[in-house]
Amino acid sequence: MLGTELNPQDYLKRCAAEFDKLDVTQITGLADDIFKAYQDGKFVFICGNGGSGSNASHFCEDLGKSTLRREDFTKEGIKRLKVLSLTDNTPYILAWGNDEGFDRVFVEQLKNFASPGDVLIAISGSGNSPNILNAVEWGNTHGVTTWGITGYGGGKLKSLGQKNLHVPLDDMGMVESIHLVAFHWILNDIHGRINKVGRHA
Repeated sequence: MLGTELNPQDYLKRCAAEFDKLDVTQITGLADDIFKAYQDGKFVFICGNGGSGSNASHFCEDLGKSTLRREDFTKEGIKRLKVLSLTDNTPYILAWGNDEGFDRVFVEQLKNFASPGDVLIAISGSGNSPNILNAVEWGNTHGVTTWGITGYGGGKLKSLGQKNLHVPLDDMGMVESIHLVAFHWILNDIHGRINKVGRHA
């Protein structure tokens, strides 16, 4: 935990330095795939554990609501991005976790909801969470475009996901913060693109 060694100013400077190490084509690539899902009427699924689970929920809420313009909230016939956070389906998670094991809480939801052409955004700082890996593995064999969102060395997820957004840093809190900043830029980009081309289904 870098914050145990660094004062606030140095912590923020270190965080800023880490942004310069990112491959921004990975960020724009994820935005491209989400926008394509919107255009094609496909679903975007997001999952993660712990802080990454919170980021999954946050990103889902942003994409679902904040890609809309306020004047479109109550209009009929407005095309919306189909996005679902698998971390927030509590009854499914509890049922599968209790009966069959926590490593299946995401993949079993995908079996209910996912179709070829959908996008799965799987977030794991370590890249080694079994429930994340199982979901990505299933997606890879069922026509789903899979994205691994990782930190540290990337773990198994970095190579298992078809595409990757990687933060090469060994500090979970900072990795999760950088992921969220990237997600916010993606939200802005998608909002701009959707509302430039028009929303009518």
